[in-house]
Amino acid sequence: MPLPDTFYCAQQINIPPELPDILKDFTKAAIRTQPKDLLQWSAAYFSALSKGECLPVKDRLELNVATQKTDTGLTPGLLKILYKQLSPKKTCSKEELQAKWKGLCLPVAQLETLLSLGSFGSDIDWMEFFALGCSALGGTLISSLKFACEILTEDETGGAARIPFDTFVRLYTYLAQLDGDVPQERIDNFLSSLQPQVDVTNVAGQCEEKKRQEKREWTQRLHSTVTLLCKRF
Repeated sequence: MPLPDTFYCAQQINIPPELPDILKDFTKAAIRTQPKDLLQWSAAYFSALSKGECLPVKDRLELNVATQKTDTGLTPGLLKILYKQLSPKKTCSKEELQAKWKGLCLPVAQLETLLSLGSFGSDIDWMEFFALGCSALGGTLISSLKFACEILTEDETGGAARIPFDTFVRLYTYLAQLDGDVPQERIDNFLSSLQPQVDVTNVAGQCEEKKRQEKREWTQRLHSTVTLLCKRF
């Protein structure tokens, strides 16, 4: 004999107050990231959320990827997630990288190819792996560095995509040496030719930062003056 249905009134159902916001944020993240395997990605998402770790979520929807029906593997948006998750440690274990890679539903074969190409052991230099990830995206040395700059930059989208010169030097040197066809003298000459432009850019950047700082200080003084006048009148 089936059990009778139990009816509850609204007062008996306790809905955690934080639940709506959690579900709303999760839904937005899933739409923005477009994971291949929603359940697998969801497990990684809530695991990171419960531990206070960086979430496996793209900054924005990659339209060219979202409209494709076949698995494209690593994308700039997914590589940027991995960078945010793993770069603070400088080095990471192979197991940790595999877990993050799996959480993004990326092909295992592609990861094994990159690990083999870099001859990595149990401990992985993150920036070297990141460089290889950019190489997988770009194909050529110049295209790989372009992806690296676009992923690492703090400039707004569509801006100059500037990154610290020492970071550029490390990425370029590693990829060029790994290529094997670029002699060290050519690497040194290329980097030396960039130095004057770097110096000019640094000066310009310092001037722009000074202007922004002066603008912030002026705004703060104006706000304080207006607040004081409002109190008097």
